[in-house]
Amino acid sequence: MSKALVVLSLGLLMAGCATTKATPIHTVDHVDLERFMGPWYVQASIPTFLEKDAYNAVESYVLNPDGTIATTFTFHKGSFTGPVKTMHPKGYVLDSSNALWGMQFLWPFKAEYRISYLDRDYSTVIIARTARDYVWIMSRASKLSGAEYAALVQRVADLGYDVTKLRKVPQQWP
Repeated sequence: MSKALVVLSLGLLMAGCATTKATPIHTVDHVDLERFMGPWYVQASIPTFLEKDAYNAVESYVLNPDGTIATTFTFHKGSFTGPVKTMHPKGYVLDSSNALWGMQFLWPFKAEYRISYLDRDYSTVIIARTARDYVWIMSRASKLSGAEYAALVQRVADLGYDVTKLRKVPQQWP
């Protein structure tokens, strides 16, 4: 499958899912965008088809001068030594809380991106969608304790997700 076809398929999938009639997932009250920028290790997700077999997944954000968010999503496909895959969607803040974004993989489609949990020290975050089709648990550290991970999974369950669909993303760093 060509890269363009994959990107188009993802864009259409994400755009279609964003029009759901499900009960919206609340976002955090406010996100300090400067503090939020930087790398986040993906600890678990209900993955899109592109990231189903991701290892060492990291999502990084840079705030552009125009207010958009340059995003780099990188992972190894299939194993820790598998080929590196990289995507560069662009984020758009959609409300004054800075917690609701549109994530654009392909113009003009913007996927819903809701910062539904963010701890006080900006060390863990949950990104959710109203459709409850995808979710990401991320952290600043490459590893979480079992208790931290379990608490975040419980938060995902409390949002109405089927947590049996969660895939823990293998992280192995020097």
